[in-house]
Amino acid sequence: MAYPMQLGFQDATSPIMEELLHFHDHTLMIVFLISSLVLYIISLMLTTKLTHTSTMNAQEVETIWTILPAIILILIALPSLRILYMMDEINNPSLTVKTMGHQWYWSYEYTDYEDLSFDSYMIPTSELKPGELRLLEVDNRVVLPMETTIRMLVSSEDVLHSWAVPSLGLKTDAIPGRLNQTTLMSSRPGLYYGQCSEICGSNHSFMPIVLELVPLKYFEKWSASML
Repeated sequence: MAYPMQLGFQDATSPIMEELLHFHDHTLMIVFLISSLVLYIISLMLTTKLTHTSTMNAQEVETIWTILPAIILILIALPSLRILYMMDEINNPSLTVKTMGHQWYWSYEYTDYEDLSFDSYMIPTSELKPGELRLLEVDNRVVLPMETTIRMLVSSEDVLHSWAVPSLGLKTDAIPGRLNQTTLMSSRPGLYYGQCSEICGSNHSFMPIVLELVPLKYFEKWSASML
């Protein structure tokens, strides 16, 4: 999860988020190089008195500054499109969880089980235990198996919501009357926090998301205890 004064992204927990972090670094390096080149040229123009009379009419220069930006855009677009297709691809999910947004809480239904569903409300500040996080803890966590492909079906009962978990690279809109889906897979166990990322009313800030990723055998014990 994020910590105070953090400038970068949260640590990646899923393969998709790792790809997004690599793409971010790749694009940021291109932006940094372009900015450095432009600043260098501006500083030269401001500090030197030497000029070349035919520079502004040179066909070679115009060709370069037309083709070079096109090449740079291609270098950005290709990895971006690759990640977009990876995020939309769903390969034989082992588990499906349906998420419904409400004003202002989330409800979850494990559709592979006959009767496994619950609501997830934020724990009020006055009821927090030592070590728990304000505005992020919930009464019922979403327990899921790690290293397993999980399909999340996201929708809403009332207004627009957005189901987002940054460390997993997930952000899916919850729209009334529409069922969106996304893929989730964690490479390690842990607690992962998220929040509604669409302004949905007065208590928009008070509907957090907590995923508890555990090994498969612990998930089986938990699901058996919930049935």
